[in-house]
Amino acid sequence: MRWTIQQLLTSRSERVDIDKVVDVTELTERDRELRNVSPVRVHGYVMIDRQYATFHLHAEGSMTLPCARTLRDTIVPFDIAFTERFRIDGAPISNEDETLHEPENGYVDLLPYIKENILLAIPIRVINDDQDPSDDTPNQGNGWEIVLDEDHKKTDEKTAVDPRLKDLAKFFEDDQ
Repeated sequence: MRWTIQQLLTSRSERVDIDKVVDVTELTERDRELRNVSPVRVHGYVMIDRQYATFHLHAEGSMTLPCARTLRDTIVPFDIAFTERFRIDGAPISNEDETLHEPENGYVDLLPYIKENILLAIPIRVINDDQDPSDDTPNQGNGWEIVLDEDHKKTDEKTAVDPRLKDLAKFFEDDQ
């Protein structure tokens, strides 16, 4: 998804439609939570005037993330709408305008901006509602175990004495 400034200037005052599929699988190396990214369909249009090239785009695809409960792979679809503006007349860009980009070596390359918007669209937490969390979820681990309310009520209080308080239990035995 790369154009020269000359290609963009020849399309001045016309709407140029864009519809391409891009591979962004290298995003899995940048974010450890991101397990997989499908090929992304990018479609939209670009409007060019004397100074600016404004890209109005949608990126559609899916990403695979771990479920917050079970850590199983969960496919999350995304449809991101974004706009990127490039100054193509060669004039300097002030640091105050963060929405305006400068072409690099005479080229306008949208791929880094597409990747950035996909990374920004990663949800903080994903829950997979399709699967029962008790299917493969471990019930115990190193120094912990899951105790349900029913199991906790059934336990005998004498067997549930904290070993650090074992000596204090002797004082209560005399009263009984």
